[in-house]
Formats: sequence, structure tokens, C-alpha cells
Amino acid sequence: MRADATLVQLRPRPMYEAADLGVRLVQASVKPLLRCVLPVLLVLTLLCLALQPLAWWAPSLALWWAKPWLDRSLLFVLARAVFRQDSRFADLWAAQRSVWWRHLLPTFTKQRLLPWRSVTQAAQQLEDFSGKALRKRRGVLLRGHHGAGMAMCAAFVHLEMAVAFGLPSLLMWLNPGGPSLAPFSWMGGDSPLTQATSTLLFAAAIALIEPFYVGAGFAMYLNRRVEIEAWDVEQAMRHAFAPR
Repeated sequence: MRADATLVQLRPRPMYEAADLGVRLVQASVKPLLRCVLPVLLVLTLLCLALQPLAWWAPSLALWWAKPWLDRSLLFVLARAVFRQDSRFADLWAAQRSVWWRHLLPTFTKQRLLPWRSVTQAAQQLEDFSGKALRKRRGVLLRGHHGAGMAMCAAFVHLEMAVAFGLPSLLMWLNPGGPSLAPFSWMGGDSPLTQATSTLLFAAAIALIEPFYVGAGFAMYLNRRVEIEAWDVEQAMRHAFAPR
């Protein structure tokens, strides 16, 4: 990754300002995100729905557990976007070995349980650290910033819950019978259609919120690279001495 080729201006920022920068990055990258990640999420949701005969809650749990794997595709697109590279699904497909299948076991185990995973995800996926080296790299990136990483994660968890519970409420308000219907009573139904609808609404909440969570974490990671490695100074030096 070259610091002089970045779309965003690299400079030391407060971590929460860096998270806001990541949100803006996602807003600027909507088209490549839709092209690349939406098909992956659709396939993942269908695979999770196949677990419905096991238990009514199995598809939603599987979808929640697989979010760190989905985040890898999101980070692929955002990392290319911040370094001025457009992404199409063909690019993601060509990189599937490194994006989808490398570090698969830790993605579904340790990554799932880390509250600051979006901040340190790039160390594993983009820098290709693993094992003891990855643990040390995480320690460096999070030094003095564990709280910011956890707070950012908590904020997006609450946003996702608000959207996940708000969508059924929206269906209630759009009901021709009026809003007197209890907003979540239908979720207790036993019909396969009702259970599938619940999973699809959760997938919609993920589609709306997860890109911003990954983007905020990635921007916080970039901010730590600026603080640790003086990327902003490198960027300024490259521009100052670039051929004219």
C-alpha cells in the first residue's frame, strides 16, 4: 500500500474522527460495494436459510456468526477504494483465494469474538499476519485504543439492532389494517415463510450497517498506521519530490 496514492488525506486524527472518515469512505464507495458484496451476502443468506429445518433461530445465528467472513469482502472493496482502485465482482472473484479462503478458521472463531475486529482485520487480511506475529501486530495497533475500538463496535451493534427491529415495525406501519397490530407478534409464528422473513430482515440490516462498521474500523486502522509509521509525512514527502 502506497501512502502517496490514497484517496483520503492521511494525517493524525482522533480515533472517532477517523471512524467518521470511514463512514464517508463507504458513502463514496456505494456502487463497488453493491456490485461486489451484495451477491456474496445473497448467497450467504440463502445458505443460512438452508439451516431452517434444524431450528427457527439457526439461519439468523449462522448469518450473525458469518459476519467476519463477509467483512473480508467489504474490506477488499474499501481497501481498493481508498487507494483509488475501482472494484467489480470479477476482481473479488479473482482474489477469492486470499479474500474468502485464507485464514478461514480464525475468521470463524477468534475474529467472531473480538469486539475490535474491524480495527485489526486489515493486519490479517492485507498485511497477512498470522499466529504470534498477528497478536503482536494487534497489540501495537490497539495500544491505548482498546476503548475506542470497543465503543465503535458497541455503537454499530446498537445501530444494527435498531434497524433489525425497526424494519418489522415499518412493515407494521405499512399494514393496510393500521398500526394497531403488535409490531413483533408475527415473529413468533411457526410458518416457514415467517421464519424466513425474519432472517431476510436481519440480512437487510446487515447490508445497511455492516459496510459502515468495516469502513469505520478500516479508517481507524489507517489512522494508527499514520501515528505509528508517519504515513502522512511520507505522503507529503512523495508529493514534494514528485517529478513535475
